[in-house]
Amino acid sequence: MSALPASPPSGLPSGRPEEVGLSTPRLEAMGRVLEARIAAGHLPGAVVLVMRRGRLAWHQAYGRRDPAAAEPMRTDSIFRIYSMTKPMVSVGIMMLVEEGRLLLADPIGQYLPELASPQVAVAGGGTVPAAAPITVQDLLRHTSGLTYEFLGNGPVHKAYLDAKIARRGQGNADQVATLGRLPLLHQPGTRWEYSRSTDVLGRLIEVISGQTLGAFLEQRICRPLGMADTAFHVPPAQQHRLAEGFPKDPDTGAEMPLLEVREPPQFESGGGGMVSTAADYAQLVHMLLDGGRLRSVRLLSRKTVELMTADHLGDRPADPVLLGEGWGFGLGFAVRRGRGLVPTPGSAGMYHWSGMAGTTFWIDPAEQLAVVYMMQGIGQRNFYRALMRDMVYAAIAD
Repeated sequence: MSALPASPPSGLPSGRPEEVGLSTPRLEAMGRVLEARIAAGHLPGAVVLVMRRGRLAWHQAYGRRDPAAAEPMRTDSIFRIYSMTKPMVSVGIMMLVEEGRLLLADPIGQYLPELASPQVAVAGGGTVPAAAPITVQDLLRHTSGLTYEFLGNGPVHKAYLDAKIARRGQGNADQVATLGRLPLLHQPGTRWEYSRSTDVLGRLIEVISGQTLGAFLEQRICRPLGMADTAFHVPPAQQHRLAEGFPKDPDTGAEMPLLEVREPPQFESGGGGMVSTAADYAQLVHMLLDGGRLRSVRLLSRKTVELMTADHLGDRPADPVLLGEGWGFGLGFAVRRGRGLVPTPGSAGMYHWSGMAGTTFWIDPAEQLAVVYMMQGIGQRNFYRALMRDMVYAAIAD
């Protein structure tokens, strides 16, 4: 286990856990649980970062960076964050909204004509025209009617697979063009369905900004926030820091291939293509927790962050497995509706999202608490997500 750095990463102010109302012995107990899981062969390694009351209180690395090597995990190890790319893109969209370059109520077909007249699949086969346009808000809250090919085995999911919608050898514009030829799973605006909506938002950023998605995120978000290791690939000089997972899930034996990130991709997936470190991602998290500002850098207004982190689903139905009882969804994040129903501790208004390979973060404004957890293990993410919430909240002393 590595110690809290003497100099906090990228200027984050630091303090002892007790100075921000956390218990060092209880955080150490969390570390021992992770170390026991690592020793038992359940995961190679992990990094945990905890902030409270505006200060970094815990930043520890556990286990190995690569299960095939002896090198220990480091706090600056680089992880594939998959769907934790989505909040980055959502922030980018809201920056453009603040600049008056689009409205949340705008039909997406106004900017991406391929999606102007979608068809919706119907039971028994065939399609009907969409009853309403897909809006920018629909894409942000996953009510667009789009889906992910791996979330089912129906005709729409099969059409996504047949079209090779996730292929790396395409551009962002190519994917949107393909999506425009495929039917929607649901009528726009009617239900929450986790989907390639944020990939479409990535293309929307390109069209409005005139930049590639990677260039926009680097210039407008990563560079101002000091996120030097967050990008769509890991350059050769930093590849020795890239965290790896087991080739097979140690619990199920399932293959666990990870995204290839050693070369710049042709497809810059706004829904799941980036890499980052715990310290880098903490800059984004700190900015959101502080109402859109990190130190002297302001990316969003406080009211915009409040809008993003409010529930935008209302009584719309949602996938009970992926979202779960007690959760709504905002503009890029799942949002907790109350203290109960959810089987982990937390406050009403806390918000989070996670990545396919186990990375996760959450922000609890009521407790002035933010956590970033990094690992690489497809198939293991749900257990560690709940474990981290249980044990970090157990460390709150006042």
